[in-house]
Amino acid sequence: MHIRTATSLDREDVREVHLAAFAGGEREIVSKLAINLLSEETTPQTISLVAETEGAVVGHVAFSPVAIGKDEECHGYILAPLGVKPDHQKRRIGSKLIESGMQQLSRMGVEVLFVYGDPGYYSRFGFSADAAVRYTPPYKLQYPFGWQGIALKERNAERSPVRINCVTSLCDPELW
Repeated sequence: MHIRTATSLDREDVREVHLAAFAGGEREIVSKLAINLLSEETTPQTISLVAETEGAVVGHVAFSPVAIGKDEECHGYILAPLGVKPDHQKRRIGSKLIESGMQQLSRMGVEVLFVYGDPGYYSRFGFSADAAVRYTPPYKLQYPFGWQGIALKERNAERSPVRINCVTSLCDPELW
């Protein structure tokens, strides 16, 4: 397996990964999100990674920047979406995509990473609800227990809640 940065040439492969990885109503909205994040210009940059086996794209993950309150000095990202084709799941492909992205974010000096997903899965990477408790997502969550974070860099921050703001592609209440 090889992990590399996704490009605009990977659009159809990334779309296919998410269409295969997600069920029913989720598959269209998640694949659309993945494609939109590939072409959205953000500052700082969105990181989009693909996993390949035997020359075929079998997994994808995106990490996009978030603005945290009014604090220009606090740098955060959100992991979304993550998908692996069903016939390649249970082979640590998703794990390796997440770990690779977290390493890149750490090198960039990113302080906190968020995810909205299954705590049973994401806790193995160090995500927890406690790490995200002071950060308010941009929309009301359908499953509040899924809102998690991980500190990638220690920081002395105030303890009052702050709202995060996402890139345009994530500004859709259906995603939350």
